[in-house]
Amino acid sequence: MKPNPAHFSIHDVSDFPIVRFRPETAVTGYAPLWENDMDALLRHGEPFVMLFEEERSDEAHVDRKRRGLWLKHHKVALAAICRGLVSIEADAEQRARLQAMAAGAMKAFGIVQEVAATREQADALMVWLLGSGQMARPRAADVW
Repeated sequence: MKPNPAHFSIHDVSDFPIVRFRPETAVTGYAPLWENDMDALLRHGEPFVMLFEEERSDEAHVDRKRRGLWLKHHKVALAAICRGLVSIEADAEQRARLQAMAAGAMKAFGIVQEVAATREQADALMVWLLGSGQMARPRAADVW
């Protein structure tokens, strides 16, 4: 069963198990709504992947801090159902920057993070992540 999209403010769950972050909703002070969405995903309890189709804008310090604390306190529960985060970034330089940031976040939160150049690459990565490692990771030559 899919989660009810009407119960989410920051994320689009209409294509669950793909959960899309909606960057236009991430205005200063959005962290409590983000927490509500994330709590709802945890309660739902089914595996999903998070998709970032656009780079997130500069996040307010107060929101980044609050989200970081939530992630720290829910690290184990989130890692049990969030199969990964996939970002799309066409610009090679920006993609390299995001990949470097993702490596640190993976260590901190225990969730796989991937950066794709195209939507097609992102789709292949999400299929792989949702497959729970039952198939080989897509090779760059196969999808990008």
